[in-house]
Amino acid sequence: MGGGHSVSGVADHPSSLSSRQEETTATTIATKGNEGVGGEGRGAGAEGEEKPLYEIESLCMVCGEQGMTRMMLTSIPYFKEVIVSSFFCEHCSARNNEVQSAGTIRDFGLVYTIKVLTNADLNRQLVKSQYCTVTVPEFELTIPPSKGQLTTIEGLLKNVMDDLAPEQPLRRIQSPAAYEKIQSILDRLKDILPDYDSDNEEDGDGDGDGDSGEKEKKRKEDKKDPERAVPPFTLKLEDPSGNSFVEFLGSMADPRWNMREYHRTKEDNVLLGLVSQDEAPVQEQEGGVIGGGPPTIGDLPSASQELSAEGTTVPDMDEIFVFPGSCSSCSRPLDTKMKRVVIPYFKEIIIMSTNCEACGYRDNEVKSSGAMSERGKRITLKVEDTDDLSRDILKSDTCGLSIPEIDLVLSAGTLGGRFTTIEGILDQVYDELSGKLFSSGDAATKEENATFEDFLSRLKDVKAGNRPFTLILDDPLSNSYLQNLYAPDPDPNMVIELYDRTKEQDDDLGISDMKLEGYEQDEGDEIPAGHSLETLKEEPEAEPLS
Repeated sequence: MGGGHSVSGVADHPSSLSSRQEETTATTIATKGNEGVGGEGRGAGAEGEEKPLYEIESLCMVCGEQGMTRMMLTSIPYFKEVIVSSFFCEHCSARNNEVQSAGTIRDFGLVYTIKVLTNADLNRQLVKSQYCTVTVPEFELTIPPSKGQLTTIEGLLKNVMDDLAPEQPLRRIQSPAAYEKIQSILDRLKDILPDYDSDNEEDGDGDGDGDSGEKEKKRKEDKKDPERAVPPFTLKLEDPSGNSFVEFLGSMADPRWNMREYHRTKEDNVLLGLVSQDEAPVQEQEGGVIGGGPPTIGDLPSASQELSAEGTTVPDMDEIFVFPGSCSSCSRPLDTKMKRVVIPYFKEIIIMSTNCEACGYRDNEVKSSGAMSERGKRITLKVEDTDDLSRDILKSDTCGLSIPEIDLVLSAGTLGGRFTTIEGILDQVYDELSGKLFSSGDAATKEENATFEDFLSRLKDVKAGNRPFTLILDDPLSNSYLQNLYAPDPDPNMVIELYDRTKEQDDDLGISDMKLEGYEQDEGDEIPAGHSLETLKEEPEAEPLS
C-alpha cells in the first residue's frame, strides 16, 4: 500500500521562476500535451507511450545554487489532467513536489465523502488541491488548505502523523492539554495504520527476536489483504475550486463514495481570486437562506408595511423575521430567520433557517401556512431522466416518501420539512442512511452490510438518473408539493389523488381531539365566585343524602 508522497505547489518550491513564467510554462505544457508533442518526451496521446517530461533549471532558495525542476502533464482517470512538478537540488538535497490542475476552476465547489472500512479504501487515489479542506469528523481532525497533494488516503494519514508526532515531546511540557488531544488522535491513527511504527523503525539497529519477526511477517500479510477491516472512519474533502478528487472503486455507484456539488459563497470566490475583497456582496436570491446560510442583519430588507383598505397593516412578503434563541448543539445564543414564500400553483409556506456561528451547526426547515386541508393528497411521479431530478419538491413533516423500485420507504416525519429538488432530497436520504450503515461497526453481520450496500448502490443509481423510478409522496394534510413542469396544463408523468383521511390518521395528527366550535367557555363549566380551578380539583364532591 504505498504511503503516498506529499506534493507541493510550483509557486512554493525553491525556484527562480516568476509567476508569469510559471503560467506560460503551464500553458505550454498543457497545449503540447494535448497535441502529443514534447521537448524531451514522446507523444502523450498514444496508449503505453511515455508522457512528455520538461526540465527547467531553478534557483534553490536553501543554498543559492541551481537545482532542477521537472514538470509532467498527466491524466487521472475519471477526473482531469494535472501538472505534476518536482524540484531537487543536488548540492544540498533540498526537495519539493507539487500537483496543480491543468484546467480551469469549475463553476461550483465539490464535496467528497468516503467511508473507510478496509485496506482497499486506504489505497484509494486522492488529489488534494491547494484550496481543499480535509476533515475526519470521528477524530475531530481538520487539515486546512495547504500545498497540493497526489497521494492515497493512507499516504495522507501518514503525512498527518509525520507532521504531528515530532513535536509531541515539546507539547507535553509546554501545553499538556494540547499534547493529550493530539496524542489521542495519533493513537487512533496508529490503530488504522499499525505498520507506521515499524516503517519508522526500519532504520534502527535491526536487532529483534523471533516474536518480533513473527509480528512483522503477520503485519506484512495483513497489509497485503485488501479486505482487512480497519477501524471505520469518514474522510471528507471540501474544495471550492472543484479541482480535488478521490478515487471510487468499480463505478460511481460505489456505496462508500459520494460526491456533492455546491454553489460557492462570496468568501470562497475571494479565496479563489475570482472577486476582490472590496467588491459589494451579491444580493441573495429569494430562497437563498436555505442554500448558503442566512444573510447578515445588514443585508436584510427593511420591514416595510402597507395599509389595507380596512386600515390594518399588511406585512411585506419580502420581510425576514428574526427570532433570538439558543443553539441545540452548543447552547450559545443564535438567531432563527423566517421568511414567507408563495409557491406558484400551491400555497404560502414559511422557510426557517438556523445557523450557529460558534459551532457551525446549521438547520433548515419548511412549514406550510394557511388552513388545514380537509382531505389528504397522494402525488405519483414517473421519473424518466435527469431533467425530472431538478423538479422542486416540498416535503412537509407529515409526508411519507417511497420509491417502490428500490424498496425505499420513508415514514412521515423523516428528515422533517424540506424545500429542495428531487436530487437534493435523495442526497439527504443517502447521507442519512449511509451514516447509519458505516457507523454500526460490529453490530451488523457481513450479510446485512452486503445487503445494505447493495441497496445504497441502487439508491445511488436512482439519484444519478441512471435508471427510471417512481416517486410517491403521501401527505394526509396535503401540505406537500411537487413541481409541474407543464403548469398550468396537466403533467403527463404526474398523478395527483385526493383521498379521505382514515380515523387512525386523524388520531395520529391530533385532529380528532380538536374542538373547533364552542371552545371559549361552556356555561356548565363556569367556575363559581370565590373559587379557583385548583380548589375545585382538591374539594371532594359532596355525597348525596340518604
